[in-house]
Amino acid sequence: MSKNKLLKPLLLIFSIILLCAVLSRVFSGSETLLEYAEKNPEIAYRKKEPERPPENMIQKETAGEIDNVKKGDSTNNDSTAPPEKNKPENHNKETASSHTEEEEEREESSMDIHPQRTTYKEGFYYEPLSEEMIARITGISYPVAESEKETLAIEAINIAASKEDIQISYDDLCYVSILHYNFHGTERTGELICNKAIAQDLVEIFYELYLNEYQIEQIRLIDEYSGDDTLSMQDNNTSCFNYRVVDGTSNLSKHALGLAIDINPFFNPYVVYRNDGTTYISPQGSETYVDRSKDFAYKIDENDLCYRLFKEHGFIWGGNWNSCKDYQHFQKTLE
Repeated sequence: MSKNKLLKPLLLIFSIILLCAVLSRVFSGSETLLEYAEKNPEIAYRKKEPERPPENMIQKETAGEIDNVKKGDSTNNDSTAPPEKNKPENHNKETASSHTEEEEEREESSMDIHPQRTTYKEGFYYEPLSEEMIARITGISYPVAESEKETLAIEAINIAASKEDIQISYDDLCYVSILHYNFHGTERTGELICNKAIAQDLVEIFYELYLNEYQIEQIRLIDEYSGDDTLSMQDNNTSCFNYRVVDGTSNLSKHALGLAIDINPFFNPYVVYRNDGTTYISPQGSETYVDRSKDFAYKIDENDLCYRLFKEHGFIWGGNWNSCKDYQHFQKTLE
């Protein structure tokens, strides 16, 4: 009895809803979506095409793709591939290209290293003269002769030499590269040519000077001054080998054998006391630095680090000579 009582109201409600739906269709003339689809299948079931971007956007994207190809950013010829898939491949190729370039640079650098190079510390090494270096100095700091009998005067170094008279060979010389601090406290690379007998001494000495930030204005080959020692001194250039005579004499200098070096020469001049009571000072303009009782920068004396290091390595200092004073000059005598 209770179930029958519940079913009667539900059936009544369902009948009312059905009646309303029928009346709604009759008076409105509408149809269901299913009926509409069956009557118009070409519209209801057509696949939706993707929206086409504006023409100006297409042009911009195309131009961008062309730019990428020019720059080497595109590595995939499939234009349908998403950019996200291309990026990793591009990155790998760029990285590989970068590594290849670095390897090539290292290979080229290693090819430039002389097989007989001796490296003391990073930036401090010496090696036999290369063919390029021999060509660079010949006729300037190193003399030449037209033939074995004919003597050719080298105007730049003011000395005549025949093949037989030249007292040092290319094989006796070394190219030296060192680091130093200039007068602005900036690290620079310096280069010297010296006798191979003192090459190890020089890299050790200049390394200690470098560690102590000892300032040397510049260290360049004398060949950059056409072999002219006076020009080099006036420019306060530190140099070593130069096949020349002692200034004011006809005697071959220790520089001609690569066994002497001049340090900051403008502040440490060469002074000769003549018999007539006059004094010869070189370079010109450095007269104020002849008085060593004065206190000034870059002065070499017995308290100076440069002096102590060269003395420890068995060098003689020109500042200790009697008839002349060569405050810039250190030389070593071979046993």
